[in-house]
Formats: sequence, C-alpha cells, structure tokens
Amino acid sequence: MLDGWLLDPHCTYLNHGTVGAPPKRVLAKQQALRDEMERHPSRFILRELHLEQPAPWRGKSRLREALEQIAPFVGAGADDLAFVPNITTGMNAVLRSFPLAPGDEVLITDLAYGGIARAAQSVTRERGATLRMVDMPFPLVSEQQIVDTIAGALTSQTKLVIVDHVTAQTALVLPVAAVTALCHEHGVAVAVDGAHAPGSIAVDIRSLGADWYCANLHKWAHAPRSCGILWARADHQPFLHHPIASWGYEGGFHEEFDHTATSDPTSFLAAPEGIAILHEWGFEDVLAYMHSLAWDAGQILTKCWRTRIDAPRAMIGAMVTVPLPESAGSTIEEATALRLKLLVEDRIEVPIHPWHGRLWTRVSTQVYNDRSDIERLATAVTRRCS
Repeated sequence: MLDGWLLDPHCTYLNHGTVGAPPKRVLAKQQALRDEMERHPSRFILRELHLEQPAPWRGKSRLREALEQIAPFVGAGADDLAFVPNITTGMNAVLRSFPLAPGDEVLITDLAYGGIARAAQSVTRERGATLRMVDMPFPLVSEQQIVDTIAGALTSQTKLVIVDHVTAQTALVLPVAAVTALCHEHGVAVAVDGAHAPGSIAVDIRSLGADWYCANLHKWAHAPRSCGILWARADHQPFLHHPIASWGYEGGFHEEFDHTATSDPTSFLAAPEGIAILHEWGFEDVLAYMHSLAWDAGQILTKCWRTRIDAPRAMIGAMVTVPLPESAGSTIEEATALRLKLLVEDRIEVPIHPWHGRLWTRVSTQVYNDRSDIERLATAVTRRCS
C-alpha cells in the first residue's frame, strides 16, 4: 500500500506516529479545496467557511459540515466538537479556561507528552497553582497499576487530571474510562490527551466519560497537517475559550473556535476524506493489521536484541516501544547519534530515546509497513550495537 503515499520508497518509514503522513488521495482533496478557495477567496472564507457574511446558498458552514462527517468516527456529537490546529492548542484552551486558583493542583503522569506538560506548567505557574507529576510503576504490566497509582496520588487539592489515551514515548493504550470514573468519584475533572488515538484504535469519546478530549487527526486518521479536534462536555462549553482571542470571542463554543484569525482551513475540510479512506479499506481490518504488526514487531525486536517488554497485548495499539540492547547506550547523545546513523546510513526513520537507564525505540506500524521493515530495523540495530 506504500504506493498510496508520497513517502520515499527507498526509506523504511517507522515513524508515522510523530507527524503522520496523509495519503496521496487526501492531499489531492486538500489541493482541490485550495484551488476552489483561490478562485474566490472572499466567498470561500467569509461566506462559506464560517458564515461571517450571508450565504443563502448554504445551510451550514463548511467547518460544521466537516465536523458532522468526523463526529461518528470518534463517537461524539458534532455540536460538541470544534477544530483546533493540534492537540497543543486544544489542551491550552482547556487549561487556560479551567478555574484554577492558588493552592489548586493539576495532576499528570510521567508518561505525559512533553508539550502538554509544559503547557500545564505554564498555566499553573501563572495561577499560583501546582503541577504535580506522578511516576508510573516500571515496568507497567497491567491497566490496574495505572488506576491504582493515580488513585493514590489524588489529594483534596487535585482539581484536574490530564491523562493520555495513547502515550507518546511508551506507546501504551491507557484505561482512560477507568481513570475518569475514579477521578469523578473524587470530584476531579479529567482532560484526555488523545493525540495518537483516532485512527490507531477505536475511539468512542462519549463512552469514556471525560470532561474534555483533545486529539489529532493528522497522525493516524490521515488528515493533512495540521488538524485536531477538541471535544467538550455540553456543560463545560459555555466556559471554554480559544487560547487566542479573535472575532469569535465570547460568541459561544462554536463561534470562538470556528471564527478565528485567517488561516488555511483546508486541512480541516479535507479531514473527512482520510476517514472515508479508512472506512473503504475496512477500519476494523486496518486496526487488526496495525495491532498485529505492532505486537509482532515487539516479539521480533526483543528476541533479536535479547530484551523484553512487559506490557500486555491489550495495552498495545498501532505502536510499540521496545528496549534496545544495553550496548546501544543510555544517554540522549547516544540516542541522537544512533537515530541519525539509522536514517543516513541505513535509511530507516524511527525515534530513539533514553528512558530508565537505557535506549528505547518506538515503532509505528501503519498499513504501508510490513514484517520486512521490522526485520530491517532489527538487523541494522544489531549490527551497530554488537
């Protein structure tokens, strides 16, 4: 299926999860939208994009039409969704709208994505609140460990918990529904970082019970960059503000997030095309293939490198994080050097990072990958670390 992408066929690309890679068909859809926009920019942007000016030939804005097509894919109502450029913007909106006061506490885990952790650090510092990072057990061998660890970390000062649906570096699928239920029992709100979820696992936002859910569609759902969504429970929407005040300020949830400063909206409007492709391929088959290849990758690499992963199969989605041989090193400098050699000399693109005293690699398994890609990585690392 690699022919469906613009990816270099001479490079083994095992890093889909970082910034995604939209199929050619989605890029063609985006370009068609750009061409249409440029034929009459004012009509497209002012009248049709968010109905700033009268457009009697349209019943809904282009943004709302696109969200209506996306909503069923993520198990949400379109009225509860808004587009954001990325999850960083969405989480900043949640954090900056949340009523934090001096002495309040925001809780995250050491598995949290660095950009979101920094956003939380910035907001808590401004408000005189506290950001507390909870260390997860290592190795993580069960979902219950996660729930129990967060349960033990909650205090009377905890007002908000931020939890990943799929963790960035460790690539683990976390029990978000169970964590949310636990937090709500203690009167604590929950915001979910779903950056890697839509398209890599089945997502049903409403069933999770969270207060807010942010996700990227440009990673696994095949939207062009950059394209994210923000979901908010109905009772939170009146108090949710875009982090950049613009024309829609104080106009309500839809108006604030739909009517922003001028930008290229075609990544949002082309997002339904990526979801349509997944449905045409058979989304359940796509998930099964990626999950099976990710699990097999873990077995192949750990056997070759004589290492191990302890996470159960239920916590593996379309990515797997595997420890490298001890001889690979343990520092950020060694990780950077090895990753560069794999890219330049072996033509393999894959992330490598230090964690818990050794180097690890996170392997993404998209439908254009197969077992030979994994074996190529196994051989290259073995040769360099022997």
